Amino acid sequence: MIIIKIGGGSSLNIKGIIADLSEIRDRLIIIHGANALRDELAEALGKPKQVLTSVKGYDSVYSDENLIDVMMMAYSGLRNKRIVEMCQQHGINAVGLSGIDGKVIRGKRNSGIKVIQDGKKKIVRDFSGKPEEINISLLKLLLDNGYTPVLTVPIIDENNVAINTENDDVVRIMQDSIKADTVINLIEASGFLLDKDDESSLIRKITPLELEEREQQVDGRMKRKMLSFRKLFENGATKVIISDGRTEHPIADALSGKGTVIS
Repeated sequence: MIIIKIGGGSSLNIKGIIADLSEIRDRLIIIHGANALRDELAEALGKPKQVLTSVKGYDSVYSDENLIDVMMMAYSGLRNKRIVEMCQQHGINAVGLSGIDGKVIRGKRNSGIKVIQDGKKKIVRDFSGKPEEINISLLKLLLDNGYTPVLTVPIIDENNVAINTENDDVVRIMQDSIKADTVINLIEASGFLLDKDDESSLIRKITPLELEEREQQVDGRMKRKMLSFRKLFENGATKVIISDGRTEHPIADALSGKGTVIS
């Protein structure tokens, strides 16, 4: 079993990713983002996103009802269905689901995010939270009958309300539930970079014991990503590959050792 996490950047080679996946005989679960498309739609609708930075330095998007609507259009709508379409064109019998469909990804809404705004500490409450449970019986039903699940946010909370969450956290609880052999995380970089603007700063191998140290060396989205990887290994993951999703053959490159291998 392989979990494929496709980032949401605009330059990812989705067609190349799906073409590569059609050559793999392992069972697959695809989890994808759509942040670039979300931001584009939000701007077009006159409802641009707001970014919150927690007191611990992690960035997240302020998820009010307007943003959840835009997410449903971008993530579980256009991006999800285009990925499913490409899968079908390459012989992968995919089924696209958001976390709210069949309650496939259940979570708990945040009680509040501690942030610093205008130099003051505040608690902000929105429609965001943490994934806590996978509907494994639904996934098993699909996988055992030859379907490839294509999953994305939003997920569903304890009150059956759609909430935003980090797809890297979805990967973590998915791995905890199904114990995949490998997790491939495709991003808009060649792997883990010490300097996000310098491709030559690529670190090719990281041990799980180094993850906390590496987390402190970066900021922004990569800082949160490294935290999620650390939790992945705490939950029993054995191999994670961070690799470039922009290349001609992103999956083949990742499996051949390009990018950053954490094991």
